[in-house]
Amino acid sequence: MLAAYLPGNSSVETRTVPVPSPGHGEVLIEVKASTICGSDIRCIYHEHLGKGPEGYQGVIAGHEPAGLVVEAGPGCRRFKAGDRVLVYHISGCGVCNDCRRGFMISCTSTEYRRAYGWQRDGGMAQFMLAEEKDLIALPEPLTYADGAQVACGFGTVYEGLEKIGISGNDAVLITGLGPVGLAAGALCRKLGAQRIIGIDIARERMDLAMKLGLCDDVLTSGPDNVAQVRELTGGHGVERSVDCSANAEARATAIRATRKWGKIALIGEGGTLSFNPSPDIIHDQKTIYGSWVTSTWRMEELVERLVRWQLHPETIITHRFPLEQAKEAYALMASGRCGKVAVCPGE
Repeated sequence: MLAAYLPGNSSVETRTVPVPSPGHGEVLIEVKASTICGSDIRCIYHEHLGKGPEGYQGVIAGHEPAGLVVEAGPGCRRFKAGDRVLVYHISGCGVCNDCRRGFMISCTSTEYRRAYGWQRDGGMAQFMLAEEKDLIALPEPLTYADGAQVACGFGTVYEGLEKIGISGNDAVLITGLGPVGLAAGALCRKLGAQRIIGIDIARERMDLAMKLGLCDDVLTSGPDNVAQVRELTGGHGVERSVDCSANAEARATAIRATRKWGKIALIGEGGTLSFNPSPDIIHDQKTIYGSWVTSTWRMEELVERLVRWQLHPETIITHRFPLEQAKEAYALMASGRCGKVAVCPGE
């Protein structure tokens, strides 16, 4: 089978490797869609910067896959050949406190915690192995491209939004309108947000957010953003802010443009943040939440709600590539001049 690897130096290497066979508790999946995450660009694609949980170990890339089970190994209890699935992208030990809560992202086992596409082979291939416990059923109303994004982007955002709570009472600010920020807009809309304001530096992403109806207003990133957000909200600021940018200035804007008693979720990975605790947080009684990926049970909940809401995450995909053009796919995602990018083996 064909498989893509990320050797660094902003490059992609495709190799022909044997199709793997499932062991005990594993399934073999025919990959139908595998989307590219910003974390892959940040930590692996340009150069291998990640350590520990983000350390890339030269495996097949891709941690946002969805596909069709073609073979179930011995010991499997739920999934069988013919089942449509998406993959929770971290395989944990299954028995530590965090894994028992469904948060395998926070698995404490240095021996058994292995992320797909980072420490074990991922979804940038025609077939992949996954442990049955890491699978989420993909219902028929959702496409494989929908499912691939649940595996990381939409699930990550959903977790953060559930922590701060979104309702019709809220105006929401989203800083960073890359794929994660676009997902935030889509989910905030379905959760009933009264007004959604987005900030970014890329005109393509700002235009896409407006075209898809994910934001009511978009602002070009700049020093006047806090004043602009307050002007759009009657001088008060927003009730909720979500940073998806990992940019220091954007994060500070998210905090300062939030009104008294408001809540802020930090989702974007990397970067730094500088703020003044008393005027920015303490005196206005604000709360900052950090949120890292999500749990398996909440991912299942999200899949159910996507069907109910008739929300298709694939709408934010602007480009699709066959596996043979993985190099072009990663280069486009790294440019930032796009929405979500998907690699679809067989297309």
